Amino acid sequence: MNKYIIKHLGQLSLFIIPCSLFIILFSQTGCLRYGFKDISIPDSIKTVKINIIENRARYVNPQLSPRLTDRVRQKITGQTKLTQTNNDNADWEISGTITEYSVTTSGLSNQQEAINRLTVSVHIIFDNHREDARLEHDVSRNYDFSANQSLQQAESRLLDEIIRTLADDIFNRIFSDW
Repeated sequence: MNKYIIKHLGQLSLFIIPCSLFIILFSQTGCLRYGFKDISIPDSIKTVKINIIENRARYVNPQLSPRLTDRVRQKITGQTKLTQTNNDNADWEISGTITEYSVTTSGLSNQQEAINRLTVSVHIIFDNHREDARLEHDVSRNYDFSANQSLQQAESRLLDEIIRTLADDIFNRIFSDW
């Protein structure tokens, strides 16, 4: 048995040594770091003011504005080096408005259940006070739910997903070079 182990140990070491060196090399150089590749924040930018995302849609879900604002703030401060401030002299300022919160119904086809679609749209304004520049963009998502459910029933099930996906979309629009 010892001859078998010794015979194959040489072959195994030819695999283990290069793999070990590869792992050590790349872990030391930082190539295995996780993060957003597209985030590019100049070193001179330190602060961001994130205003409340106002709800100006026809139908107002009272939880949407404060929860979406909070999630965007958490995402930006947690995934960037920026410090949130309420001062008017912030380097960057982000504001937004919920412009649409509406439900449409799709018709029946081939005896399938009717589906309602909730559409939520947010208009985002990004002000770069250092360069006196402004960018605006709209983010919109659709959320389908059974026509057998009321909007309130669907909202209780969908609200966390709505907040998460819209906050992700807003973050990506701002920090992924638009």
